[in-house]
Amino acid sequence: MNQCAKNCCLCYCCSCATIYFSTLGRLMFKRISTISQKIRATLSEDMERENTTLLTEFILTGLIYKPEWQIPLFLVFLVIYLITMVGNLGLIALICNDSHLHTPMYLLLGNLAFVDAWMSSTVTPTMLVNFLIKNKKISFCECIIQFFSFAFSASTECFLLATMAYDRYIAICKPLLYPVIITNRLCIWLLVSSFVGGMLHSFFHIGLLFRLTFCNSNIIHHFYCDIMPLFKISCTDPSINVLMVFITSGSIQVFTILTVLISYTLILFTVLKKKSVQGIRKAFSTCGAHLLSVSLFFGSLLFMYMRPRSAQADDQDMMDSLFYSVIIPLLNPIIYSLRNKKVLDSLAKKLKKNVQISH
Repeated sequence: MNQCAKNCCLCYCCSCATIYFSTLGRLMFKRISTISQKIRATLSEDMERENTTLLTEFILTGLIYKPEWQIPLFLVFLVIYLITMVGNLGLIALICNDSHLHTPMYLLLGNLAFVDAWMSSTVTPTMLVNFLIKNKKISFCECIIQFFSFAFSASTECFLLATMAYDRYIAICKPLLYPVIITNRLCIWLLVSSFVGGMLHSFFHIGLLFRLTFCNSNIIHHFYCDIMPLFKISCTDPSINVLMVFITSGSIQVFTILTVLISYTLILFTVLKKKSVQGIRKAFSTCGAHLLSVSLFFGSLLFMYMRPRSAQADDQDMMDSLFYSVIIPLLNPIIYSLRNKKVLDSLAKKLKKNVQISH
């Protein structure tokens, strides 16, 4: 009977996932067509001339705000950046210095903190500088490097979140086999695969960017060099680039989200079979932080892709990018610290030790 219920549950989840991702696919295809049509409509007729001047510098418009908000916004994002770096680097230092945290779960968490710090450092310093200066120019090479750094960190985070979901599935559904399955060797292999996957994805789009030319407008309506705003000011038809972005990025998101959904479906089924309230509470305590982090990260990405297009789409995309590139790296170390007893205990011991040394 239990096996039958399990099969029914899995079939239901697979059906829901099929409907969900088929709908997502249709929406993404519709958006590709819309973006391609808009880009073709804005292509300049001057490209037919031989002596076209190619641009080597761009201007980032940054966030839209009133002049009197300049200093307050600078201070707000400076505080956010400092808290982000202290939280993520502090979490890495805590994991490295506490031998009790030298396990696959915390090794993955430490690498997630590293990627979050990398992502925030890619975007926020440029935004802070642009709050204070009038000349917001960025060279083509700097723009390419910034996009590569951001795409690498975002893609790697997708893979890491999926890997962490698989780790939690083994820990809860197969606790006795956990030390045998999730070995240090497998954990390192999964980490290397995540970083290599993120790097290859970034290099792929960087290579395609070099087929584009920029000759008319050099104004990027964003606070960092994102790929979609670059397509909109390209003099070369970027339809191939747009298609490749949606195919590759969509595939990564579908793969990682499916991994998370399947892992947590099996976890939920295992937890519901337990009669111990303490066991259920421990399982939810273990997975709660990761599930919240996954929901925030993938939720913002899916909202950006599935939201209907409008006249304010560029501003809305900028706000979505702000959330998952600045706010989520701020929230992750807080979420994982406050909801993890081992991290809190380790932090308390370190603080107590430092207080004793100071006295």
